[in-house]
Amino acid sequence: MEGINYLSAFLIGLAGGVHCVGMCGGIVAALRMVSPKDANPLPYTFAYNLGRIFSYTVAGALTGAIGQMASEFIPLANYVLTLLSGIMLLLLACYLGKWWTVLTALESFGKGLFSKLQPVSKKFLPFKSPMHAIPYGIIWGWLPCGLVYSTLTWSLAAGNATQGAALMLFFGLGTLPTLLAASAGSQLLLRGFQHTVTRQVIAVLMALYSVLLIYRAIL
Repeated sequence: MEGINYLSAFLIGLAGGVHCVGMCGGIVAALRMVSPKDANPLPYTFAYNLGRIFSYTVAGALTGAIGQMASEFIPLANYVLTLLSGIMLLLLACYLGKWWTVLTALESFGKGLFSKLQPVSKKFLPFKSPMHAIPYGIIWGWLPCGLVYSTLTWSLAAGNATQGAALMLFFGLGTLPTLLAASAGSQLLLRGFQHTVTRQVIAVLMALYSVLLIYRAIL
């Protein structure tokens, strides 16, 4: 897709860490409470995030396949999907900057599915080994999230399932540093991400990038 590549997806995931701290940071920190006592929490944290990123990748493959089918059978579908991805990134910028939180309404659409999956995740608690954290992470990867939903629109316009999956894989890897910091209790980094100035700078940069994508789509 024009204007969006794997590095872009990774950087958006990294920038979206300001949202991940509030959405998933508490979950990741709580994983240490359900891990064996005196065990190194790092393998459990990595396993959880491996499962979470796996779910993002699967979702990217599905949306990429849907986008490919739409492009083959619907005239101008690729143009519309590309424009949609830019608009969703703009809405994400508004969401992160707390200028307009319309994406919270979008998150409500995923609550029905997640409400059915969440009870299943409890079967893997407490963790007996890092392997138990992987399926737990897979389930929590479907947690309703405006950041994830916005990025999935890129997969729709990616062209096919493989590219859609790759975009979400790199996006997921971009979210990893912040959640690892949350697990490690790195208060300096977390305070930096939660700072108002940090949030506003990231939101402005995202907004500018989204305008560029929309401009390119219109051209």
